[in-house]
Amino acid sequence: MKIRLSIDHFEGDRKQIAVLLTDDGEQINWPKKLLPRGTKAGDILSFEIERDLEATKQVSEQTRQIQEELKHRDPGEDLKL
Repeated sequence: MKIRLSIDHFEGDRKQIAVLLTDDGEQINWPKKLLPRGTKAGDILSFEIERDLEATKQVSEQTRQIQEELKHRDPGEDLKL
């Protein structure tokens, strides 16, 4: 999916947040440091967004492994005060 956003203005401490506008006027705050160098208000940016199924699978597997390790370390009993 390709998205085009325009830079409306910069705000925040030292103008480090870019306020991006969608075609229907919604605002998205974006860190200025993640924009191409020299980007200024009025510029149009193109973003391409896609799902990374392989990375999703890896994170899911890592999460499952951590949960299994925690399950073995924690007996799961109620805490007694």
